[in-house]
Amino acid sequence: MSLTAETAARSTSVRLDPASVLHAVPTPVIGLDESDRIVYVNMAAEHFLQGSASVLQGTKLSDLLPFDSPVFSMIGQSRRQSSVLFDYDLILEGPRIGSHIVSVQVSPVTDRAGAVIVSLQMRSIANQLYRQFNFKGAARSVTAMAAMLAHEVKNPLSGIKGAAQLLEQNAVEADLPLTKLICDETDRICSLVDRMEVFSDDRPIERSPVNIHEVLDHCQRIAETGFGSRVKYHERYDPSLPPVLGNRDILVQIFLNLLKNASEALGDMDGDGEIHLSTAYRHGMRISVPGSSQRVNLPLQVTIRDNGPGIPDDMKATIFDPFVTSKRNGSGLGLAFVAKAVADHGGVIEVDSVPRRTEFRISLPIADTSQASIRA
Repeated sequence: MSLTAETAARSTSVRLDPASVLHAVPTPVIGLDESDRIVYVNMAAEHFLQGSASVLQGTKLSDLLPFDSPVFSMIGQSRRQSSVLFDYDLILEGPRIGSHIVSVQVSPVTDRAGAVIVSLQMRSIANQLYRQFNFKGAARSVTAMAAMLAHEVKNPLSGIKGAAQLLEQNAVEADLPLTKLICDETDRICSLVDRMEVFSDDRPIERSPVNIHEVLDHCQRIAETGFGSRVKYHERYDPSLPPVLGNRDILVQIFLNLLKNASEALGDMDGDGEIHLSTAYRHGMRISVPGSSQRVNLPLQVTIRDNGPGIPDDMKATIFDPFVTSKRNGSGLGLAFVAKAVADHGGVIEVDSVPRRTEFRISLPIADTSQASIRA
C-alpha cells in the first residue's frame, strides 16, 4: 500500500459522524429553522424536552416554552445581529419540561438564513444562588469577626509584645530566641487581623476607566521577578477591548492574588509550570442582579489558567470561603478577598478545575469613557 493510500485509509478509519459527536455531548443542543421549528435535537435535548427526535422535529419551540421566555428574544437578536449570544442563569419552565435554571448560548447557522443553534448548560438552584450573590457571603462571614478581633485580640497582643520586649532587655542570651519568637508571632497575628479588617469595609470603591492589559502586564512583571520566576507565561489579549470600569489598585491586588495562587499550585514542576493569561469580549454576556429583575452586562472577561494539579474535590464548593486553604501555612483569605473585590466591582468570578487545568474567569463591566470617575 502506498503512503498516500495508507494515510487515506487511516483518515477514513478515524472519521467521526458529526451527528454521533453531538449525541455524545451531555449538553442539550437544539437546532431551529427560521420559523423556530425544531429541525435537530441531540440525545441530551431529547431528555430535556421529554420527547424523541422523531416527535420533536417540526414542533415549534413556543409549544414547549412560554411565549415570553427570554430565550426567544435571544434568538431574535442573534438572527438580527448574526452573532453568538450568551445569557446566564435563565429560568426555563413549562408543563412538559418542568423548571430548570440554565445558561443559554444561541448561535446563528452561517449556511442557512434564519436558522440557529440553541445550547443549554444546566445549573442547580444552589449554583445559581451562589452566582447571584457574587460570592459576597464569603466576605460577610468575616466582617463581624474582623471587628471583634481588632478590639479583643490586637489590644492584648500589643501588651504581650511590650512585655516580651521588656523581658528581652534583661534576658540571658539563651532566652533571647524565645522573646524574639513571642514578638514575631504577635506581629504575625496582628498582620492577619489587619488583612481581615478589609472585609468589614463596606464603603463604595472609587472606579474609573482602567486599561486591563496594563494591569495584567504590571502583575505579570511582579510575578516574573518574584514568586513566579520559575513559571512560563503565555498571553492572549484582545487589543480592541475597551477600558474596564474599576479601581486600578484593587484590580492589581485581585490579579496578583490569582497569579500567586497559580504559581504556588504549580510548585516544583522543574520549569514545566505554565500560566496562561487571556482577555476577551463576550457579546451578550449578562447576569441577574440580586433582588431585582434587572440584568447587567459584563462583557469583559479575564482568564487565568494554570497546568497545576487542580483544586481538591472537597474544596471546590468552598474555595472562595474565608480560611479555606490547602497550603500548609496559608491563611485562606486570598481568594475570599478576590471574591469580595470582584463583587465590589459589580463583577462575577468563576472557577473550573481538573488536574492539569485550573481556570479562573473574571467578568467585569466596561467603562463609559464619556463619564468621569464614579462611585460603585
